[in-house]
Amino acid sequence: MLIQLSHGSVPRNLRGPILISECRLPRYWAAVWSTVLAASLADSTHLQKLRHIESLYQHADRLYGKMAVLDNALGTLDDHALAAILESWFVSIRNQTNTTRSDEIRWQTGLDFVSTIVKWVSKSQSDQLMRTIDARLQRLEMLYQQLHVTKATPIESVRSLPATTVQALYETLDPESPQNPFLRIGTRWRVFISFILMLHQGLRRGEILLLPADGIKTAYDSKQDRHRYWINVQENPYEEAGTDSRYSKPSIKTAASIRQIPVSEVTSNIIDTYVQNYRGRPNHSFLINSQSNMPFSTEALTKSFAQVSSKLPAAVLKELRDRTGKSSVTPHDLRHTCAVMRLHQMLQQGDSMDEALQKLRSFFGWSRTSTMPSRYARAVFEDRLATVWNDAFDERVALLRALP
Repeated sequence: MLIQLSHGSVPRNLRGPILISECRLPRYWAAVWSTVLAASLADSTHLQKLRHIESLYQHADRLYGKMAVLDNALGTLDDHALAAILESWFVSIRNQTNTTRSDEIRWQTGLDFVSTIVKWVSKSQSDQLMRTIDARLQRLEMLYQQLHVTKATPIESVRSLPATTVQALYETLDPESPQNPFLRIGTRWRVFISFILMLHQGLRRGEILLLPADGIKTAYDSKQDRHRYWINVQENPYEEAGTDSRYSKPSIKTAASIRQIPVSEVTSNIIDTYVQNYRGRPNHSFLINSQSNMPFSTEALTKSFAQVSSKLPAAVLKELRDRTGKSSVTPHDLRHTCAVMRLHQMLQQGDSMDEALQKLRSFFGWSRTSTMPSRYARAVFEDRLATVWNDAFDERVALLRALP
């Protein structure tokens, strides 16, 4: 069972997710694994891996009919018990009616967890025993590393949103639009701000929910005789670690995700309008504030866009399904669309493909080894979407400035 330790009596450094058995005792080696590796993982990734590891623990409990059997096998380096647990767990996953990519990730996560713990435990043993353990570990890896729940599938190119969908979202999410599905003006503005930041700045959902209220920075550029605006994408500097009250805590995905990106004056003014008039005066520093004056959650943001999608015209939804195979718009679809259009703009400005892809890495927070930038190359040639991106936002500048 996965629980969150967040009570004030728990030391701040120990707060966070933890696995416990049905007897409500901690899963020992899972706790050790979390303590050592959690700092290097985004909160969402950490939670996902713990859920997969708990699946392995629960299978071992059912297999042997007692608790702590996996912890005992790991602590004593019982390779026979570990082999039996892993083999039967693999078969149970593989024999499901429908196996998906997430089942493959679950299997690989559990296997990696077992291998990691065995390596840690073996280092505390004598040289003679270490050689024996090393041979056992190699046997485990040789037996199971090549097992896959599902067949490997080629990576598909990322699909951006069709032009009609982008156009409809602009019109629907305008806070003054009669088509806007949200009744409260504060809700309209928080979803609109999220839409602008994801579509025009390419921010991830978690990055938006971490932004502080003063997240837009400005400075005067004497060379160009104008003000410049930017966002520092990073952990919220005003909130202490472990104090976020949200269940699914947003976080910066990787070290490469910490970056600084430019913002237009129009976008800066829109966000300032929200902060000054519609955000309220909550007791937290996060930019996106909920109706109850709490930090807006990842689940609520995703649900908001599902609600918006249900209100899009039938013809728009049909083209969305025909071109992307999807029946609704997710927050990450907006980031995909932003990446496609940024790449399109850079190529039009004369950048080579290699140069443009490197610029994308900096703007979107991808590491040097990430293959994500190259997945957008095919989509940049969708001219109809390019027209919307280049013209539609500029056409709405006057409308946006006129908003109260």
